[in-house]
Amino acid sequence: MAPGPIAFIDADESLGILKSQLKESGIELPKVVSVHDWDSLRAAIQSDGWDSIKTIAIDTVTMVEQWTSEWVIKNVPHEKGAQVKIKRIEDYGFGKGFQHIYDTFLKLLADLERHNRAGRNVILIAHECTSTVPNPRGEDYLRYEPRLQNPGSGKGSIRHKLKEWADHVLFLGYDVVVDDKGIAQGQGTRTLYSAELPFCMAKSRTTNEQFDIVLGESPWGNIIK
Repeated sequence: MAPGPIAFIDADESLGILKSQLKESGIELPKVVSVHDWDSLRAAIQSDGWDSIKTIAIDTVTMVEQWTSEWVIKNVPHEKGAQVKIKRIEDYGFGKGFQHIYDTFLKLLADLERHNRAGRNVILIAHECTSTVPNPRGEDYLRYEPRLQNPGSGKGSIRHKLKEWADHVLFLGYDVVVDDKGIAQGQGTRTLYSAELPFCMAKSRTTNEQFDIVLGESPWGNIIK
């Protein structure tokens, strides 16, 4: 089961391989929208022509965050009213640039929320990173999380805002076994995780299952209900 007619908003120019994989899985792409910066992305999201679309997928939100930063530097003045001179986000002052990015990114979430209220699913694909998790009960530990802005102060965290906003945060990882000599082995198989585990950030409002990714099969029917 696929999540209805899909429209991909291509921010990474990487849909060539994905399109062939989806075709092999029996999933058609009725609409592909190429965008190249923050303004063209919001214009696409706010445009007409989405009535036949059930699911909007943005690939990738990690790139979109970079565009948000570039837009902020170009359009949001310094607190003294001038444009930042060196054009680095740090030049707004400690933590202030990250807050500008966060506040600007919320406008995209508002755009997407309107699609959600219209009955459309919204999928945001992110690259991964490893992040240290503070652990009050013992040693801190590493886990996979979406590669999105997450200042140490916790303020202006796009990563945590999206976790709160989304119904599902799903981690797709390769299956790897490490032997007693520290050598990793795997067969290239992958698993989709819908519940948080020590090694990955994840959540779902409908399931806590793990799904083996098999070509030609889709887990969406068990997730989107």
